[in-house]
Amino acid sequence: MQIPIELKPGLIGAVVGAGALALVGFSWGGWQSASKAEAGAKQQVSQALVKALAPICLDNYRRAQDATAKLAELKKANSWERGSFVEKAGWAKMPGGTTVDSATAQACAELIVENKL
Repeated sequence: MQIPIELKPGLIGAVVGAGALALVGFSWGGWQSASKAEAGAKQQVSQALVKALAPICLDNYRRAQDATAKLAELKKANSWERGSFVEKAGWAKMPGGTTVDSATAQACAELIVENKL
């Protein structure tokens, strides 16, 4: 098939323009691929769950009989060990749940130590 010579500059311009538009859109325009958008959504959901579940964990701590003694132990622990301390104490286990989320346990430990609520 022969393309008329008058159309060639227009077709080349359209192809180059489309490429430039895609480059600018993905670089500076905020466009995202589906996989990157999905990963971002999963991260936001995870953060929202931690924010919602950490107060429940704090309530579990407050209901514990030995809460005052455990608080002293928790404050003595290093910051990176506090999440596992909360996990072992069982405060981060949600009602009806079988597993403990480490991010929730870490957030709960921060709430307990800093007494934000």
